[in-house]
Amino acid sequence: MTLQRHRVLVAAIDPVDVEILGATCDAAEQYFDAICFIEDPLTPPESAYDPARRQYRSDVILGYLNLLAPDRVEKVLAVTELDLYVPGLNFVFGQAILNGRPAVVSVARLRPEFYGQPPNLSLLLERVQKEVTHEMGHLYGLEHCSNRRCVMSFSNSIVEVDMKGKEFCPKCWEILREHLANSESDG
Repeated sequence: MTLQRHRVLVAAIDPVDVEILGATCDAAEQYFDAICFIEDPLTPPESAYDPARRQYRSDVILGYLNLLAPDRVEKVLAVTELDLYVPGLNFVFGQAILNGRPAVVSVARLRPEFYGQPPNLSLLLERVQKEVTHEMGHLYGLEHCSNRRCVMSFSNSIVEVDMKGKEFCPKCWEILREHLANSESDG
């Protein structure tokens, strides 16, 4: 029996640099045995924008992605330059539906320039891969991890993003492997 690879649709919401889309696919392929399909850029839903905050609600974007997700893919991962938030938080780097199909990652606050530093593509791509891996972990059933070096640890600041590793801790890796195996047998 041949195991089926996981099909992940990667879509930009508004234009996103090709290097960022590449880093997104690299993370999905490396840790989730995924085949990436890159979609044309999507327009953000108007209902997600909060003019008072000048930010977009990530939960509204997730609902939008869920409606657009074609049947041929298991997961939909959107990457955007838009600044995201959820009610109750000032911002989020990303959001996913636990064991669901859609996830979104914002590049806005991952850019060194957001913090008054010079552009640094290598640092940006490392941060993108961490956050993509983190949100994809949620899609495959992982919750936040108390191990601060695990990619599944919650990041409330860019310092915490930079402190955590790109890898899953042994506990999260074992849970992920079980979820991936179960999703293969279900497909």
